[in-house]
Amino acid sequence: MRALIQRVSHASVTVDGAVVGQTGPGLLVLICAMAGDGEAQADQLAAKIAKLRIFKDAAGKMNRSVLDIGGGALVVSQFTLAADTRSGNRPGFSSAAPPAEGERLYEYFAAQLAAQGVPVETGRFGADMKVELLNDGPVTIWMDI
Repeated sequence: MRALIQRVSHASVTVDGAVVGQTGPGLLVLICAMAGDGEAQADQLAAKIAKLRIFKDAAGKMNRSVLDIGGGALVVSQFTLAADTRSGNRPGFSSAAPPAEGERLYEYFAAQLAAQGVPVETGRFGADMKVELLNDGPVTIWMDI
């Protein structure tokens, strides 16, 4: 699985003019299931993100996790993270999981992150979503599991 994690002051996702998910201080997690991924990858990614120490401690060092700060996570499906741009000018997405499996793993990942103790809200798989965020830092981390 691939994830792009952003430390945010706040983030929200809107579908058809209505907010369907949001978070205050915490994480925006853009997530993509890759072909061949399964629950083991989702479990590992959820555990790693919940414990990822990218929030400042009293000394200003990135030493605290989203759990430590009592933050939340907005999880948004993003199949374009699978983009292959090595040849030509049009990205290819054949390395992404098929849509039904991608949706299942996206929902499973969100549930596993919540099971780690992180309050989770989500976007809507396959919808035309508008994501707004205030990146804090900025801190943006790419993760492949």
